[in-house]
Amino acid sequence: MKFLIAFLALIAPASAVLGNQVALDSQVFVERSAEQADGSVTVTLEEPTRVVPGDNLLFVLTYQNTGAEAAENFVVTNPMPEAVVFGEAIDSGAVYSVDGGTVFGPLAELRIAEESGVERPAHAADVTHIRWTLTEPIPAGESGQLKFRGIVR
Repeated sequence: MKFLIAFLALIAPASAVLGNQVALDSQVFVERSAEQADGSVTVTLEEPTRVVPGDNLLFVLTYQNTGAEAAENFVVTNPMPEAVVFGEAIDSGAVYSVDGGTVFGPLAELRIAEESGVERPAHAADVTHIRWTLTEPIPAGESGQLKFRGIVR
């Protein structure tokens, strides 16, 4: 039970206003798959009232320009909760960090230094942060979403 409470505290929806112009809200859902009588599979999104290792999560970051002018060069950096292994970014343009948010780049280009000093390619389990940079201005009043998946450790 402690794990569930600590996990939910990490992923509880949070709101922030960036630069007093772009509001950011985050939500997380558990993706549940169910096989139907005809053999097809239906995926539903549920509130994370109970999560267990192996559960698939969908993180949804919604941004809205609350200012009177277009917001330019908007950057969202999202830390990965420690209880979650990164799965995939649904939106293109994401870059990743495997060092606590210091260096970002495509996952295929990042490396991890082992305790022995030998470097290896970074894996999804190494991701500590995800970053998106929106190159197109966000018009006043407009909103959008960024999404990524993870798996409960």
